[in-house]
Amino acid sequence: MTVQAVKVPMPRMPYPLRVNPHLAALREESETWARETGMLGGDGAPSAHRAIWTPSQFHAMAVDQLTAWALPDASLADLRLNHRFNLWALAWDDHFAAAFKRTGDLTGAKAFTARLHTFLPAAPGPRLPEPVNAVERGLADLQRQLFPPRRAHWQQGFNRALARYVDAGVQELANSRAGRVPDLIEYAQFRRDSFAAPTAPYSVELSTGARIPERIRHDRVFRAVLDAFMDYMGMANDIASYHREVHDEHDVNNLVTVLEASLRITVQEAMRAAADLVTARLRHFEHLTRSELPPVVERAGLGPGERIELEAWLRGARGFLSGLHAWYTGAPRYAPADGPFQEQRGLPTRAARQPPRLWRSALQ
Repeated sequence: MTVQAVKVPMPRMPYPLRVNPHLAALREESETWARETGMLGGDGAPSAHRAIWTPSQFHAMAVDQLTAWALPDASLADLRLNHRFNLWALAWDDHFAAAFKRTGDLTGAKAFTARLHTFLPAAPGPRLPEPVNAVERGLADLQRQLFPPRRAHWQQGFNRALARYVDAGVQELANSRAGRVPDLIEYAQFRRDSFAAPTAPYSVELSTGARIPERIRHDRVFRAVLDAFMDYMGMANDIASYHREVHDEHDVNNLVTVLEASLRITVQEAMRAAADLVTARLRHFEHLTRSELPPVVERAGLGPGERIELEAWLRGARGFLSGLHAWYTGAPRYAPADGPFQEQRGLPTRAARQPPRLWRSALQ
């Protein structure tokens, strides 16, 4: 089966798409930080020794759209901060792919990653090294902005998640060099780390101003809610980015490839199985929040204020997933360079019908 013949059955999305009212302001300044850090350059081809993106590549990502869709309730200040984090994560991904994945340079990848760890302190206080490239400059700036006193409780968990994110890149490269397709069970947890999914609950908190109540944060049911929330993100991304990762970057770390190898089925069958699995994780998220979480809240004796915060956080989490879905189904970043997939959009909701119109207006 040729690449162009593969149909991409994007998973369902029941939550309506909402757009942050500050999108226009974010769009006007979206290039500023990328240029200041050296991520965005001129029209020359990107390389490991120059800027990561050309202007055309940068605008094709439409990260301002992603941020405004995923965080519809954020203030302009918090939207800007999340936007910079999204830019940094994509900059790391594209730099790592160009400098190490496409060259197979595992030694260089390990050295680059070890340097990034020095920008991820477990506690406030240590002086950061002097950045020497765009990825380090962006990360150093984020460290200065992410942890003021009102968010001091983030630092250990957030930086631990980022450390696992950059470490996962090295493991992905090692797998690809060895031709080792991850085991299906192993891959579920690994994909959370390689997508930086554990940072998403913090982004939702920043967007909504609502903290997950401490009395249920570590409860088994709420942990399952978080796991389902995080699984949807990375696994849905694997479907959208299949062509980019597997055929352009020769990566074996993709849910479709994992299912194809583990179940010994065709690529098209693996695509359908991946979509079914992603949909199942979203349904589990819905089931947990509607049926199993309310008794946990009752047993924990959460007060009215805590319940309001939990509801605000859950609404933000639903908006986060809806925004990601809209981006996955419309971003030019995921369109194959040699022609589009034959797409199969089984998306009955109003939210699924909105992105194409929004993308056309956003990219004009």
